[in-house]
Amino acid sequence: MNESQANVSAALNVARTLAGAAAGGAAGYFAFGWLVGQGFYALALPGVLLGLGGGFCALRPTRALAVICGVAAAGLGVVSEWRHFPFIADKSFVYFVTHLSNLRPLTWIMIALGTAAGAWFVWRGGRTQPPKNIPPPAQ
Repeated sequence: MNESQANVSAALNVARTLAGAAAGGAAGYFAFGWLVGQGFYALALPGVLLGLGGGFCALRPTRALAVICGVAAAGLGVVSEWRHFPFIADKSFVYFVTHLSNLRPLTWIMIALGTAAGAWFVWRGGRTQPPKNIPPPAQ
C-alpha cells in the first residue's frame, strides 16, 4: 500500500469512527431522555452508546480516536445531565458548567462510567483483519 492509500484509509477510519460515535451518542442521548421519563437514571448510556457506535464502525483502533471519543462521551454526559436536570437557581448551561462541583457523587460516577466506556469500546472495537498467511481452522 502506498502513502496516498494509507492516508485515504486513515481518513476513512477517522470518518467512519466519528460518524458511528455521533450516531451512537445521539441514540444514547435520546434513550437517556426516554428512560428519565420512565423514572430511570442511566446517565452512562449516552457515553456507552457513543463508544459502541464508534467501535462498531472503526476499521482499526487508534489511541487518538479513543481519547477523542472518551472526551466526547464526557461532554455528552454533562450535556445530558444539564438538559434533563438543570440547577433550579439558574437553568443556563454556563451556570451548570461553573457549578459542576455541586453535582451528586452518583452523577459523577455515571459520567465517569460513560467516559470510560466511550473510550474503551472505540479502543477495543476496531475491525482488524486476521493475518493472511494463517490457514482457516480445520472443521
